[in-house]
Amino acid sequence: MNLKNNIFFVALILLMFASCDSFLTEDPIGLLTPEQVDLDPTVTSVEYSVSSGYQLLSGTLNIIGNWAWDEGTVTRNDFILQDIASDDMQKKWNPDGDQAWMDQFDNFSFIASNGGFNGIWSYNYEGISRVNTAISYLTDEEMMGKLNMESSLKNRLLGESYFLRAFYYFDLTTIFGDVPLLLVPLTSFEEAYEVAVRVDKAKIWEQIASDLADAKTLLPSQKFPVETEKWRVSKGAVIAMQAKVALYNEQWQEVIQFIEEMESLGYYELNTNYFDSFDASKEFMDDEVIFAYDHESSQTPRKGNGLCALIGWGFIAPESNFIDEFEANDPRLAYTVDVENRNVNKLLGTLDGTNKGNGDASSNRIYIRWADVVLWKAEAYLELGNSEESIDLINEIRQRARNSVNIDGEVPVAGTLPAYDRSESDSNVIKSWLIHERRCELGFESHRMNDLKRWGIAVDVLGTRGFSEHHHYYPIPQGEIDKSGGSITQNPGY
Repeated sequence: MNLKNNIFFVALILLMFASCDSFLTEDPIGLLTPEQVDLDPTVTSVEYSVSSGYQLLSGTLNIIGNWAWDEGTVTRNDFILQDIASDDMQKKWNPDGDQAWMDQFDNFSFIASNGGFNGIWSYNYEGISRVNTAISYLTDEEMMGKLNMESSLKNRLLGESYFLRAFYYFDLTTIFGDVPLLLVPLTSFEEAYEVAVRVDKAKIWEQIASDLADAKTLLPSQKFPVETEKWRVSKGAVIAMQAKVALYNEQWQEVIQFIEEMESLGYYELNTNYFDSFDASKEFMDDEVIFAYDHESSQTPRKGNGLCALIGWGFIAPESNFIDEFEANDPRLAYTVDVENRNVNKLLGTLDGTNKGNGDASSNRIYIRWADVVLWKAEAYLELGNSEESIDLINEIRQRARNSVNIDGEVPVAGTLPAYDRSESDSNVIKSWLIHERRCELGFESHRMNDLKRWGIAVDVLGTRGFSEHHHYYPIPQGEIDKSGGSITQNPGY
């Protein structure tokens, strides 16, 4: 192994933030190394250092490995930890022994060496490492002076980087709790060992809030900061993440304040038709999607949606319990998953099976959309005792669903998804409506497990399948603990 060309990854391995020793001799697709930037820094190369930080949010196959199924790195594996582990999704339409480690999430029989944990850890920390490198360039006054980079460009790129770091840490701390905190690129063995310790999750939340606050001051006030690259982080996406952080920390009034700030921008609203957010032919033309990863076909390096390949191989199927959750004639069920034809429409981005089996499909990965935000606000109002406002917002989501034409192009029959009675005052009843609506509206979007955990009902819902209290946080990957010599500790119960 060439240490000079791979010091970036050596440091990551020491911290257990890379995926697999066998891949250390080659850079992950799309990565711009510090040596390449320092050799001949240009505005373009610094821009690319930021763009590469997005890549770990993609579903593209083999970003940080080469068919390393057991390492959990073939693709970003949110759907395993959030959907298969919940009561929404099963691994395959026809259960079999293929990738049996995924089945262990369905019944909570996994141990800390399960590759699923390594996969999400590796993707998030690789993303953090890339944006830390970008931040180090953009805050280097000498480098910026030499490049004579326009301040508006520098600020935007820095704002994007701060958002991405906050996003990756949000995922890590909600999954694992206390995690190592890296804020600068690692350039030596000594630095790597120093930070190979878990930091209290309260400090992680503080850093997330700080990064988002910084990002908001740096990004321009427009829906798409770059019209030709609409996938980039916007100020609206930053404020949405601020609202989500407040939601997860039960800061209900702040949730409402952030969402009202978003509303004042005038950029977002529910699409007329439910499927428009997922339709691959309407990407970045709708009014609802706030932040998504832009998959593209026929690119070098590849940028396609690898989940479409997995769907073609029979992976990603609904639990019967998920199907049963939908009310009669709710068009969202077929838009999410076409049971008869075994098409996961919401992930394929099509309604006719196109993209199924195509690992280079262009269908985007949606992370935040307005319907999710509306339901955050409904939840905050409910927690603050304002039941009528909460019910009204839940009814907005139901109204859009029942007014959407169904998968056959027909308007749902009269009486579909009737509005909830806004005179209802029992908060438990209203909360049950909210829980139901989030599941039907956001199914297969990798929110379900986090919702069950933060509501404190995961044991009630999943207990018969093996979920216990200690599963509220997943185990730190055992390989990370072993390689750190124990300086990275394990979560209780594993």
